[in-house]
Amino acid sequence: MGTTTGLLTFEEFERLPDVEAGKLEFLDGEPFQSPPAIRKHMEIAKSLFMILMQTPLEAHTYFEMGYQMGRTAWLQPDVSIAHPGQPSGKYFEGAPLLAVEVISESNTAEFMDRKVKRYLANGGVEVWVVYPKTKCVWVFREGQAQEFRGTLKSEILPGLEINLTELLLS
Repeated sequence: MGTTTGLLTFEEFERLPDVEAGKLEFLDGEPFQSPPAIRKHMEIAKSLFMILMQTPLEAHTYFEMGYQMGRTAWLQPDVSIAHPGQPSGKYFEGAPLLAVEVISESNTAEFMDRKVKRYLANGGVEVWVVYPKTKCVWVFREGQAQEFRGTLKSEILPGLEINLTELLLS
């Protein structure tokens, strides 16, 4: 991706050439390029996707789906569950009900904090941030954060329990 000057509109972001491998996201008028995901990252994301496909919200579960949040943000969580009936056109409008982000070495704490806040400010109910190296998941909800080790539980999916030891095997 070439160097850009100043902040972009969403329309300008959409017109950027897709010349590099990896994932391109857009937050607060700035494009962010992530390098291609490594195998372990993709295996964890795929496993979570398969687990979520077994829930009552399976019809709304997506892998790397794009969500447009206003004119200054387009984010693509690794796994997501859209709100039933969520408005959509070319992309879903607003944040997903659940956004799952698997941390890679290229993720900065600042960028992840900004993403979590953007999801929650635009209709997201839960954001799971998965840390493979430390074998934990932080679950963010409006006004609260909770760390899970061993077993992950979700308020939006009552009864769901995910064995993090199995999921995050080295």
